[in-house]
Amino acid sequence: MTEPEAPLRVMVVDDHPLWRDAVERDLVAAGLDVVAVAADGREALARFPAARPEVVVLDLQIPAPDGVAVTAEIVRQDPDVRVLVLSASGEHADVLAAVKAGATGYLVKSASREELLSAVRRVAQGDPVFTAGLAGLVLGEFQRISDAPTTDPAEPSLTDRETEVLKMVAKGLSYRQIAERLVLSHRTVQNHVQNTLTKLQMHNRVELTRYAIERGLDAD
Repeated sequence: MTEPEAPLRVMVVDDHPLWRDAVERDLVAAGLDVVAVAADGREALARFPAARPEVVVLDLQIPAPDGVAVTAEIVRQDPDVRVLVLSASGEHADVLAAVKAGATGYLVKSASREELLSAVRRVAQGDPVFTAGLAGLVLGEFQRISDAPTTDPAEPSLTDRETEVLKMVAKGLSYRQIAERLVLSHRTVQNHVQNTLTKLQMHNRVELTRYAIERGLDAD
């Protein structure tokens, strides 16, 4: 008899008690394990190491250090953690700052309960998740940056299968969609992506997407 799968471990960071409590309540009701909550950046960084969450749901506008700084620090401490920003701001500068700091997803607070729960589960799998309209903004920024690509002769080589998976990542396909197209298991696709991240010394799927776009792999 197989052991039941452990619930997803989530940390919630928001300086508004009512909102923080509501998010925690929704996550717990959906069967997720809220391992820590924090009201500001200082509390978040203090509680993160012991809590060991798989996903951090946080607001950007929190008392210092702000959400961008917290994102950058926890991703530095644990490259496997996924950060889902849940913010009242849909400003382009905020979205790009969060993604560049290492956030895997970005939702505005007008998102429904179902959208939030789906986003938490998807970012846990490494899928970038954005409120409608923001994904195009992020990819557009990466495309702009790629206008002056740099090449490194010592860049590690990827296998044909890793390159094939990378192309689909660049086109925005989820791991499940990639698995269906290539007739592979979801776990095998995750392994290919993880191997590629390791080879390229990257931390998350957003960085991988940028890498692929810079090399034109999304256009094939």
